[in-house]
Amino acid sequence: MLGPPQERLVAALPHTDGASQAIILDALRSVILDGIAPPGTPIPVDTVATHFGVSRIPVREALKTLVGEGIVDHRANGGYSIARLTAAELVELYLVRGALETAAHGIALPSATPDDDARARAAYAALDRAVLADDVVGYHQESRAFHLALVTPCRMHRLLHVLESTWNITEPGRPMWQIPTTERVALHLDHADMLTAFLARDGDALTAATTDHNDRLRAAISASQGSD
Repeated sequence: MLGPPQERLVAALPHTDGASQAIILDALRSVILDGIAPPGTPIPVDTVATHFGVSRIPVREALKTLVGEGIVDHRANGGYSIARLTAAELVELYLVRGALETAAHGIALPSATPDDDARARAAYAALDRAVLADDVVGYHQESRAFHLALVTPCRMHRLLHVLESTWNITEPGRPMWQIPTTERVALHLDHADMLTAFLARDGDALTAATTDHNDRLRAAISASQGSD
């Protein structure tokens, strides 16, 4: 018998009989990154296979790929589960993410266009609305969109892929949901500084604002998670 988190995970998957391994992979990745079920939730291979009308093989292969991406854990004789990170691992990943983001900014600024500026402003406006509404889910989504809007002009697809992959590993635990409203507001003030520096093409100011933001973010995440 499945527990409620497993039931939610399976129920969120699209109904596609005879789905290909690629479709199964994308579907599982999507529901895990959406936080449908919490970290540590076992993934019922047989039930997922039945849901898609396939054998266990494509489901296991899809899960092996997600293990490689860092969002699924596998233990011998223990099956597959949504990856659970320690507080220290989360802080480490945010440190890596910050370094990648800063590297991308250095390339993005001289390459940014007026269209990139418009996208950055729109992303900030959407994030601002989420903050004003105290919308935790919206803040989580729009914060990522804003950060990506400032790095996308670097046009370096491998760098952007590594950055997004690193970001994905932190997603299942939804750490931003656990940060108090006052901390989210403080983080959002950093976003304003980042946007101003980006629009001014001021590399030093953007680096300083991003560093301050990431330091604050890691401290907030560490405080909300405690120590494992």
